[in-house]
Amino acid sequence: MSTPTTTTTDTKLDDVLNFDLQGTLAGYWLVAVRLITGYWFLHAGWNKFAFVSGESFDAAGYLLNGTTASPLHGFFAWAAATPWLMEFTNFMIPTGEFLIGLGLIVGGLVRLASFFGAVLMVFFYLGNADWAHGLVNGDLMGLMLFVTVATFGAGRILGLDAYLEKFDFAKTKAAKFILG
Repeated sequence: MSTPTTTTTDTKLDDVLNFDLQGTLAGYWLVAVRLITGYWFLHAGWNKFAFVSGESFDAAGYLLNGTTASPLHGFFAWAAATPWLMEFTNFMIPTGEFLIGLGLIVGGLVRLASFFGAVLMVFFYLGNADWAHGLVNGDLMGLMLFVTVATFGAGRILGLDAYLEKFDFAKTKAAKFILG
């Protein structure tokens, strides 16, 4: 009589984060998605800088008046009424958008940049929650772009992350989360 055995396969985090798309059509398409998404955010951030637009970026009006249909309107109104948070927001939106876009364009720290891009897109999606164009809109599509770029580690394909991953520090699990 034999003892029944079960075979389990463990999925290691390393395996989940590694995709080899180098030199494939899907890889080149992912580079295009990364570059376009990066340009979109770089351009959005750049045009909010005072030295470009001629006036300081101020999100207070939008947070108070443009988010009335949002489930987070109370939070947005509180943020607009809190001077230090409004100052932080007015600095971080253009700077964050610019740095996220730059990271995607050069392919450096792509997963980290995509994470913060996705966080911004969640706030934009929920802030624009009148959903006049339906639940599926440009903000949700932007969120999907960032998740896609992060999931496939698009910085490894014709990006700076491919170079950074050759260093010893890149072998850690933490580095695998932010590179790609």
